[in-house]
Parts: sequence; C-alpha cells; structure tokens
Amino acid sequence: MVQDSQANEFQILEAQLRENYGKIVYSHKTQEKCADILSKRNNCIKNIQIILSALITTGLIVRVFKGEEWALIVSTILSAIQFGFTSFLKEYNLGETIQKHSTAALELFDIREKYLSLLTDLKAGLLTPEIIIEKRNELLEELSKTYKGSPRTFSKAYKNAQKALQVNDELTFSDEEIDKLLPNILRKK
Repeated sequence: MVQDSQANEFQILEAQLRENYGKIVYSHKTQEKCADILSKRNNCIKNIQIILSALITTGLIVRVFKGEEWALIVSTILSAIQFGFTSFLKEYNLGETIQKHSTAALELFDIREKYLSLLTDLKAGLLTPEIIIEKRNELLEELSKTYKGSPRTFSKAYKNAQKALQVNDELTFSDEEIDKLLPNILRKK
C-alpha cells in the first residue's frame, strides 16, 4: 500500500514537472523569437534612417553645387520626415528591449535545463518525493523571479515559437545528430 502511494506521488510530481517543463520550453522559445523579431525591426529602422540621411545629404549637395531648387525642397521634406521618425522613435529603446528578451531567454534556458535534469533524476529513481518537491519549489521561485523581470511577449513571437517547436523541431535531435556531436566513446552506434 505504501509503495502504491509513493508511486502515485511520483506520477503526480512527474505530471506537474512535465507540464512546467513544456510551459518553460514555450516561454524560452517565445522570448527568443521576440528578440529576433525586434532585432529585424530595429535593423529596418536603422536602414531607413541611413537611407533618409543619404537622400537628404545628396539633395543638399545637388542644391549647393548645381543650384537645383527642387533638391532643397526634397531635402527639406525628407529632413522633416526624418525628424518626425526620430522623434517618434526616441520613446522606444528597441536595443534595450531586445537585450531584455535575450536575457529572459537565457535565464529560461537555464531553468528549462534544470527541469529536464530533475525529470531525468525522477525517472531514474534517484530522488525521494521530498527532494523532488524541494527542488521543484526552488525552480518555481527562480522561474517566478525570471518572469517578473521579463518583458511581455507578443502573439507573433508565440506563433513563431510554436512553429519552430512543432514544425521545425528546433528543440529535438535524432540519435544520428546527437552522435555526430559526441565523442566516439559516447555514441550509440
């Protein structure tokens, strides 16, 4: 009877750990995708700013050396656009937000690996229910701190994470792939 009760405890704990592991995998990948999306957006913004600056400079050079009135008008309009664009963007520090998403992803990766190790130890029968509960609670506390310091994610990043995990298998490896990464002594084949 005691063995059945302990087996049931292990099943319940394993179910909760697996559920948390799955959530963390998605949170980690979503934070990575947020950083990727914002990085692309930031690069696009920087390119637009460079192009506007180049066009303004070219227009002013044409005005100075060729005396073309239209070049001054175009440069003035482009300068106003660039001013508006820059004024709007000064409220947003995409670089800082990208860094926060990247940091959150790294912290979640660490927690994810700890959950995986805990699940492995549980499956191998190396831990008592009390130790599992203690380690789980420590991980939940660490996870809570990470979530509190993490920037909010957005739906496009979640959809990209979902595709990466479900379709592109970004988190899984075949035995052959793993064998290629390991020294000969540790390979299965």
